[in-house]
Amino acid sequence: MQEITAQELKDRLARQNEMQLVDVREPFEFELCNLGGELIPLGELPKQANRIRRDVPVVLICHHGFRSAQAINYLTQRLGYENLLNLKGGIHAWATQVDPTMRVY
Repeated sequence: MQEITAQELKDRLARQNEMQLVDVREPFEFELCNLGGELIPLGELPKQANRIRRDVPVVLICHHGFRSAQAINYLTQRLGYENLLNLKGGIHAWATQVDPTMRVY
């Protein structure tokens, strides 16, 4: 599984590289803090996988990186995705390493 660090993601976003952000947390978590992108809770992934692009890099995000890793395993093994990156350390890593003003939970 390929991973991307919070700093690497920040750099890619600053360069405006085309990518899709997919947050697999629950709606209440997304409301607390998020990086934008699309909210597809892990439990909804089988029904909503068609929203995930195959033509650009896709970064999957959760709280600490575990649920997003599960999502990547599902998408690669069951649906053949090859363009997925796991945000290492999740949104918590972003908040502690990139944006200290972001709410943590």
